[in-house]
Amino acid sequence: MSHKNVPMVPRVIFGRGCFNQLSEILSPKRLNIKAPFIFIVDDVFKGKSWLASRIPLSYDDEIIYVSVNEEPKTEQVDELVEHIILTTNERPSGIIGIGGGTILDLAKAVSIMLTNKGDTSDYQGWDLVINSAIYHVGIPTISGTGAEVSRTTVLTGPKLKLGINSDFTPFDQVVLDPELTKNVPKTQWFYTGMDCYIHCIESLNSTYLNTFSQSYGEKAFDLCKEIFVDNKLSIKDAQDKLMMASWHGGMSIAYSQVGVAHAMSYGLSFLLGTKHGIGNCIVFNQLKAFYPEGVKLFKEMLDIHNIELPKGICADLSDDQFDIMITVALSMEPLWENAIGKDWRKSITKQKLKDLYKKM
Repeated sequence: MSHKNVPMVPRVIFGRGCFNQLSEILSPKRLNIKAPFIFIVDDVFKGKSWLASRIPLSYDDEIIYVSVNEEPKTEQVDELVEHIILTTNERPSGIIGIGGGTILDLAKAVSIMLTNKGDTSDYQGWDLVINSAIYHVGIPTISGTGAEVSRTTVLTGPKLKLGINSDFTPFDQVVLDPELTKNVPKTQWFYTGMDCYIHCIESLNSTYLNTFSQSYGEKAFDLCKEIFVDNKLSIKDAQDKLMMASWHGGMSIAYSQVGVAHAMSYGLSFLLGTKHGIGNCIVFNQLKAFYPEGVKLFKEMLDIHNIELPKGICADLSDDQFDIMITVALSMEPLWENAIGKDWRKSITKQKLKDLYKKM
């Protein structure tokens, strides 16, 4: 039997205010004064001095502000890479992503595409990347996606929504500063936190489950219950614990996989542009047949936090549009195998997925 040899983030710093140590973290990694650090930053922080003014710029370093109104796309990565190549004298010393899952995925993808030829869409899939990425750092400003620790960068391409799943994808350094999550709107906090919760449920109820992924998944699950069910923590404690739940949830799928909710959510995102966190919630709400206990607790958390999920987003879709979503969802073969087993095609039919999507 062959076991997975999983890459991990080699360096991580955690603590309130540790963002202020970014300069001392980056300085030894600067190749020379002509090789800049490129900061890819969520544009919600543009003009917000509490964060933007603390980004340590030197020499030809550049901040690129990026809108996260849409899910990250392969063509967006190609445009960023082209911009960096055309505006820098030398290959950058590193790429630093500051934001949520979209920004972290873009930063990972850009760092890979600066050393690999062709279009980003050529590398959507498993283990297609040939050359190691340049130095890249992830700094999450919202907790839950697990993007800071995962070996994938989820992108919507011309034909599929599929990650660059590669040993070269994980960050070289992650900065976990819970203070950076202080201004996250409540609904976004909930949806992204539920991404973490769903990671746990899918990992802990999977055919790929092993003691490694179980130990991380159980810890993340317990933290999610403490934050979203018990609901008795101070704001600071909740921020700290959700940041660690995100880390552990991401680790739980590093040696396992996600499942039905993520596979179907990719279909929603590809066709309708539904954001990842809320898309997972909309799908998971209909998956009682697959995850009965997990969905029951999820519905309790919706009630506790007075969250009203969007309804009827698939109500007016044509048969062709349903087929597009179903094709994207079914293309996520490792996710279905993880959720159902090697014979998943016998029970997962196009009609079953269409019936589920019609409920959303």
